[in-house]
Amino acid sequence: MESEIHMTGPMCLIENTNGRLMTNPEALKILSAITQPVVVVAIVGLYRTGKSYLMNKLAGKKKGFSLGSTVQSHTKGIWMWCVSHPKKPDHILVLLDTEGLGDVEKGDNQNDSWIFALAILLSSTFVYNSMGTINQQAMDQLYYVTELTDRIRSKSSPDENDYEVEDSADFVSFFPDFVWTLRDFSLDLEANGVPITADEYLEYSLKLKQGTSQKDKNFNLPRLCIRKFFPKKKCFVFDRPVHRKKLTQLEKLHDEQLDPEFVLQVADFCSYIFTNSKTKTLSGGIKVNGPRLESLVLTYVSAISSGDLPCMENAVLALAQIENSAAVQKAIAHYDQQMGQKVQLPTETLQELLDLHRDSEREAIEVFIRSSFKDVDHLFQKELAAQLDKKRDDFCEQNRKASSDRCSALLQDIFSPLEEEMKAGIYSKPGGYRLFTQKLQDLKKKYHEEPRKGIQAEEILQTYLKSKESMTDAILQTDQTLTEKEKEIEGEEQVKGSDYPKALQ
Repeated sequence: MESEIHMTGPMCLIENTNGRLMTNPEALKILSAITQPVVVVAIVGLYRTGKSYLMNKLAGKKKGFSLGSTVQSHTKGIWMWCVSHPKKPDHILVLLDTEGLGDVEKGDNQNDSWIFALAILLSSTFVYNSMGTINQQAMDQLYYVTELTDRIRSKSSPDENDYEVEDSADFVSFFPDFVWTLRDFSLDLEANGVPITADEYLEYSLKLKQGTSQKDKNFNLPRLCIRKFFPKKKCFVFDRPVHRKKLTQLEKLHDEQLDPEFVLQVADFCSYIFTNSKTKTLSGGIKVNGPRLESLVLTYVSAISSGDLPCMENAVLALAQIENSAAVQKAIAHYDQQMGQKVQLPTETLQELLDLHRDSEREAIEVFIRSSFKDVDHLFQKELAAQLDKKRDDFCEQNRKASSDRCSALLQDIFSPLEEEMKAGIYSKPGGYRLFTQKLQDLKKKYHEEPRKGIQAEEILQTYLKSKESMTDAILQTDQTLTEKEKEIEGEEQVKGSDYPKALQ
């Protein structure tokens, strides 16, 4: 059953308190309940550039993410809003609004760099929002992208010298699509007198300078990073929505009160995001759902908090650890359910039990394989196999005990009348042993005819009979003694009978 999202507004996902990043358990709980794949759209940019307005539009709401109306940065940390995807019924759209970069109150950009890096790591579409045109100042403000190789690792490599080369090449495999939104854009989109598209304008702005001077290197570095890390790029330009004095009331204004061109531009932006933003996917084509995104958030923030670099490989391994452990438990639960339904202890033969175990074991392994991923060296499957072997051994022991208990109860029920007769001395007479053995054979036959005694049937019977050997021997001995006496008496009477006529003579 698909999870339903009931978020009436955004919630802080990663708190930025006094320069420390911490996850919010309530937000993580919401993610943990999302079973569908997620499309994650994150937006970053300088504070007071209208990021939150665009995110509210993507959420289909006028209000939600705080727009603010002063020079103070309103969004601290990273805020999350999960809504049903408007164009993908089986997906959830996760919107991440970040605190404004370059907030004068923070004094340093250390946290800005981490917020920027986290937005890239968590998103499938990364929106960079800025004011005006793409000029050198705009590029300089995007210097956070040049720090990514210092902030993120793709692999947990033992050789630090290999980091930069390997990571730079691997980044493109998991980096999100890049969308640059230019607000209050006032230029005509043309180059050399020829009209161009916003995308062509972006490509034109990312052209490199030929030269080797430090100034040329500084000019080229952010452009190189964007070109290298983000193979898929898109650009949108937006006119100013209203007169500057009305910007503070933007969330209260209806579309007809805004610049018509701006309304169309926002609609185009939203349509593009809804249609083209991909499901968040990890290496190996693993689609991310709510719990997986929760795991990524925890892993990355934990790494940053402990002074390490967030590492994609470690994040996937941590996720695999969680999910494969859960897959083992799911498989075990399936095995327990199947055995619980199919097995009635005791079984007539050991093979019957082993056949049921084998069928349930096969199904359990199939359940595990469907639920697991990146089970390196099949470690978790081996753990599952070991647990299933123990389950089999436990069932064999339970089967043995159930058979013993059943047989012991049967013997008590069938043979107790015979034991009462023995105690009452019914067989303590000449010929008693023959009567006893006949009764014993009848009762053994009755015992053998009882169904579902299990594998201990003969052993328990023999043990029981052995325990009664002394009583059986006593009956035999008594019978022999009495029979001998009876014969003596008969002999004496025969002697007397033969002597009687002589006496008469």
